[in-house]
Amino acid sequence: MHQELKALALTCTLKPSPAPSSSDLIVSQVLGELRGHGVGGESVRVVDFDVRPGVETDMGDGDQWPAIRAQVLEADLLLLSTPTWLGHPSSIAQRVLERLDAELSETDDAGRPSMYGKVAAVAVVGNEDGAHKIVADCFQALDDIGFTIPAQGCTYWNSEAMKPKDYNDLDEIPEAVAATNKALAANAVHLARVLKHDPYPPTK
Repeated sequence: MHQELKALALTCTLKPSPAPSSSDLIVSQVLGELRGHGVGGESVRVVDFDVRPGVETDMGDGDQWPAIRAQVLEADLLLLSTPTWLGHPSSIAQRVLERLDAELSETDDAGRPSMYGKVAAVAVVGNEDGAHKIVADCFQALDDIGFTIPAQGCTYWNSEAMKPKDYNDLDEIPEAVAATNKALAANAVHLARVLKHDPYPPTK
């Protein structure tokens, strides 16, 4: 019998709630696919919180990252969702990665980095091409931090260049995106279950 898994999506839109968000929409779709594999999850819209700049687990003075970090620590699977701005991840996504950088200095009781044994996936939306570059940058950072990246662990949607259109405004999920969401969920859940059943050995 599979051990219960928990997913957490960090949605890095620049739009505070309750504004409609394409990044949030694609998160809801991926979380729906994960539920089909028996994995529960929730989404945090990071811009709604006072996440201070820095590379520590707690920057003090009202910093709200520690509460989000606690959810990351409880999760088996992290989904990072970002819009495309000027060909790059959003500033919110960059801040999340910078705050997660602190985990390089954090270890569990067995001496393993705190994010070892957790799976990370990425979702990107935007109006210009560049999703692969954003995914590559995010994957490299998440891998450095200690997350494990699944096969085909990303999903994305880009509108045609020079013809702005939001993913949020589409009438239905494009077939290619739906198939990619499905593959991401299946591969991420499989890997997370493998890691939960056979965790990384102690490093000390």
